[in-house]
Amino acid sequence: MNVRGYQQYKKQSVDTMTKGELLILLYEEGIKRLLIAEKALKEDDMDTFDASVERVTRIVRYLTDSLNRSYAISAQLYRMYDYFMYMLGRLRASRNIEIISELREHFVELRDAFKEADRIQNGR
Repeated sequence: MNVRGYQQYKKQSVDTMTKGELLILLYEEGIKRLLIAEKALKEDDMDTFDASVERVTRIVRYLTDSLNRSYAISAQLYRMYDYFMYMLGRLRASRNIEIISELREHFVELRDAFKEADRIQNGR
């Protein structure tokens, strides 16, 4: 397999996404990583757990940093992302599977809301 060609394809795919599509992709990646973290915790695979939680943390940081503060909803999202960071810190410290479930529910709700908004905006 041509790794370089795949990397170029992946970069081009991300570069041609709308902001809504990219946002949805980030939420989906967060959900996936939380599922991986949950499975790793159940299997006592702390390296995979830590890597997955770190990935979700980076996603939340990116979401926070990319907020367009000119919209009223941005303040609410900022508070939500701040809460996510708090919960991720608690998750690292306690390794409590219930925290993963709660975070995943929030990610699913936000992903679904942005999917609907993207669908409405693009007339799909």
